[in-house]
Amino acid sequence: MILHIEPVEQARPRATRYGRSIRVYDPPKVSKYKKQLAQLARSQYKDEPLDGSLEVEISFYRPVQKSLSKIERSRRLSGEHRPTVKPDLDNYIKSTLDALNGILWTDDARIVDLHAHKYYSDDPHIEITVTEL
Repeated sequence: MILHIEPVEQARPRATRYGRSIRVYDPPKVSKYKKQLAQLARSQYKDEPLDGSLEVEISFYRPVQKSLSKIERSRRLSGEHRPTVKPDLDNYIKSTLDALNGILWTDDARIVDLHAHKYYSDDPHIEITVTEL
């Protein structure tokens, strides 16, 4: 499945007081990303969420920085130079898997094997393959 959305990393949750209790929530950028990603996934995946043991392969394609030489830009787009800068891969994974709960799988706890990758692209998107084991 290819989801045409720029990946967004999971940021630290925010907290606010609500009377005597504390409410924890995602920052607005992360919340918006999760909602848009869920909507994209629902439009492509019409079946029931998977409930067995799952293997997931996920590739995050992030934009190339604007201020690069043509040579360096070419290296990044060809995969010769891969993203070794923030955001961290695990933060991309967290926000994305959470957004797809209840859509592709009943819960991301069902994922027992996970393979993830970061690449550069002129077309930021996410590619995800889910296999029932």
